[in-house]
Amino acid sequence: MTDNAISTDTVAGTPTPDHSKRNSLVINLMLVATFVVILNETIIGVAIPRLMEDLNISASTAQWLSTAFMLTMAVVIPTTGFIMQRLSTRTVFILAMTLFSAGTAIAAIAPGFEILLIARIVQASGTAIMMPLLMTTVMTLVPPHSRGRTMGNISLVISVAPAVGPTVSGLILSVFDWRFIFILVLPIAIAALALGAARVQNVTEPRKVPLDSLSVVLSAFAFGGLIFGLSSLGEAAAGNSVVAPWIPIAVGGVALGLFILRQLVLQRGDRAFLDLRTFKSRGFSVSIALMVMLMGALFGTIILLPIYIQDVLLLEPLQTGLILLPGSALMGVLAPFVGRLFDKVGPRPLIVPGTIVVSAALWSLAMFNENTPWQLVLVAYLGLGLGLAFTFTPLFTTSLGSLKPHLYAAGSATVATVQQLAGAAGTALFIALYTIGSLAATRTGVSETAALASGVQSAFMAGAILSLLAIVAAFFVPRPDPALAPAGAPAGH
Repeated sequence: MTDNAISTDTVAGTPTPDHSKRNSLVINLMLVATFVVILNETIIGVAIPRLMEDLNISASTAQWLSTAFMLTMAVVIPTTGFIMQRLSTRTVFILAMTLFSAGTAIAAIAPGFEILLIARIVQASGTAIMMPLLMTTVMTLVPPHSRGRTMGNISLVISVAPAVGPTVSGLILSVFDWRFIFILVLPIAIAALALGAARVQNVTEPRKVPLDSLSVVLSAFAFGGLIFGLSSLGEAAAGNSVVAPWIPIAVGGVALGLFILRQLVLQRGDRAFLDLRTFKSRGFSVSIALMVMLMGALFGTIILLPIYIQDVLLLEPLQTGLILLPGSALMGVLAPFVGRLFDKVGPRPLIVPGTIVVSAALWSLAMFNENTPWQLVLVAYLGLGLGLAFTFTPLFTTSLGSLKPHLYAAGSATVATVQQLAGAAGTALFIALYTIGSLAATRTGVSETAALASGVQSAFMAGAILSLLAIVAAFFVPRPDPALAPAGAPAGH
């Protein structure tokens, strides 16, 4: 997928023999492995009704198979900055893929809900490590003038994998039992693990860094509390929440404030658990803010569109997956192309029109009702995929490219953490507004289908309004400074 790896020792900053083949192999292996692990974040969604029936559980219980995955990701990801500094590249890769493979194997043979939930947590632990590992490795090995092309492949993985999850799940469920969602993935995961163990070489040098236990505890309460609270908003709107969402959100907010204060203190001695000096970079901060809005819109759409297609338009899961497939595929096809464009023109000429197209797609979705032809849904989702394809690659590249090399690990962990928080927030916002809108419409005496369509309109209207802020933010994304490249890496053509 990439042949642009540098042939220098980026840790020491001194020339070494040509490592381009080694670096390309490392990056390509990580791309394939990361696609597989991220795919599993959303692959379970379409299977929820089948799981409810087979395992004799309620919808609120089944939803924990997705919520627990996001919770685990949010808790583990902040620790990856520490993990990647203490362990070698090969060791971290083996750790991540071993956890994911073990979780997938447990899920395939799980006798009941409890074991399946544990399996999802183990899977998520491996996924959480792979994402920052991939981004940090690419930023270390690839020179600035070629990063857009390689980041295009990362964008394909991070944005397209969760988007095609429902499609893959729908195709599998149309032929097989839900266990095959995991059975078919397991050989691929094991093959990636075996190949990585045999071929991945170390591209960074481990160094001893302290682990602040208090920071670990605070981050778990902060990110775990926020994800749990946000994920409970939809159930609370329907009156099915076990705990009031504001309680975990408040706990998470307080813990986050204490976590930030703790990092600011530790940074003075270069001992921060998650270095927040990344936010001193305007390019990083603006890119992160825009990423929050767009990731929220993507994950909210991923969870709501299948509900709309199946419950309002009354189509089957397989048909749902096929309707969503072209938009997801378009993101994948365009990502490398957009990456090459980024190397030539920078972020703003791509992000500004991209956010405008995303906004147009969300405004279109906000107008849909129970009589909308499915063909228009396909076109709208194609538009969303087109717009996101022109935004994610430049944002990933600009955010990390705006940092000094020693902050890559912290920046990668921050990007991955923010992605999970934004995904949970988008999911929670869309589902909560959908539920509230549907209940309000029901009280007016309209049909059940019309009420559900009204809820969908409410959710997408909020996304459409938020997209206007994204357009404004797009004008403030700067081009990364090539002078920030790792020592010894070529800074340009």
